Amino acid sequence: MPPGSTSHVEGTSDRGEGHLGAALPRSSTCGENAAPVEAPRQAPTLAEKVAHLATTSAYPSHPAGVLSRETHMSWVFLAGDKVYKLKKPVRFPYLDFSTLERREAACAAEVQLNKRLASDVYLGVKPLVVTDSGLSIGGEGAIADWLVVMRRLDERHSLEHVLLNSQLTHVQLGRLIARLVTFYRSAKRVYTSVSAQRDQWRHSLDLNRRILLDPRLGMPVAQVRRIDRSQQLFLGHCADLIAQRARKRRILDAHGDLRPEHIWLTDGIKIIDCLEFNASLRAIDPFDEIAYLGVECERLGAPWVAEICYRGLARGLHDEPPHELYLFYRCHRAALRARLAIAHLLEPNPRTPEKWPVTARAYLDIAARDAGRLELLIRRPSVRSGAGPLASKQGRTQRAARPAKRRPSLAPPPAGGGMAAPRR
Repeated sequence: MPPGSTSHVEGTSDRGEGHLGAALPRSSTCGENAAPVEAPRQAPTLAEKVAHLATTSAYPSHPAGVLSRETHMSWVFLAGDKVYKLKKPVRFPYLDFSTLERREAACAAEVQLNKRLASDVYLGVKPLVVTDSGLSIGGEGAIADWLVVMRRLDERHSLEHVLLNSQLTHVQLGRLIARLVTFYRSAKRVYTSVSAQRDQWRHSLDLNRRILLDPRLGMPVAQVRRIDRSQQLFLGHCADLIAQRARKRRILDAHGDLRPEHIWLTDGIKIIDCLEFNASLRAIDPFDEIAYLGVECERLGAPWVAEICYRGLARGLHDEPPHELYLFYRCHRAALRARLAIAHLLEPNPRTPEKWPVTARAYLDIAARDAGRLELLIRRPSVRSGAGPLASKQGRTQRAARPAKRRPSLAPPPAGGGMAAPRR
């Protein structure tokens, strides 16, 4: 499920659904002869919906308890063997859930798109309706909101939990890579112009720099500037590497949010919570997406996962982009995650404010390490021609007869280097 640990109910009003007192639409489950709504009723607030869904009596199965989790854009309720997700009536630059109709469409899209990687997890969409006796999941009445219904998965088998407990095996990781390879092979290719792509990268880097250097947020200025310098250096010297990915139609309608907390390693591989609300955020190079996963695994103490995933994806897709491009993807993803984390403090009432500076600095440390490697590859052509374990096959063949030299690497250090090796 999406991250979040709070179970309190916020008193946020349900905005964007018309003025209070407006008649709500009736549920699509009503029969043709159902009695009409006799008079307009006041729309329930978000707080009232959350309070209702936090009770065991709200669910047909009458579970023993309900766990409530608040995220940036949803409330999630774990009730027995099912999960119910209620989208908040919010509007951001990248999504709009401000009306009932938009939330219904977003719920339907979430179910449809996530069936690509978790077909038996997403069970459908249910209306939350207003009846004479109060709110109800399904049934006849005026629709107050919509819920995504999912099968509940055992959190002990999430990749996040497995990594935090140093339990990931090569077999499990191999199955994950195979699942991703199959997915990317069949994913729809997305056309994007080279100029539009270049502008998007420039905009993202500029936004990262502007937010991370905001003096109110207290981020390490020298580190941020060093990271930005390396990324700008890449765009100045190696922008054609990105352009080639677009020209070769390597941009896919992918998952968009490939984090360990969205990956389950049981009953086959299940990957949930893709970015259903914005197709442009899902339109990415699969190696950018796998770089994102590698950054997240490194933050959880398993940097060795990145190297194995890169190699496995390259073999499975018969596609091996240059090492400096992959490092740029990683460096950008880590900086982006740092920006998204610390930007929570710019909200009027941020949840868990003590969490975000620590999280942002962890991402910046990863970005800084990759920035150093990236700058070395760009400034030293002799290193760039065959850099690291992710170099081209031709470069490896040419160097086979020469003594090995120390090169930038993402691989795990030797035993005793302070990092647990993967368990087999």
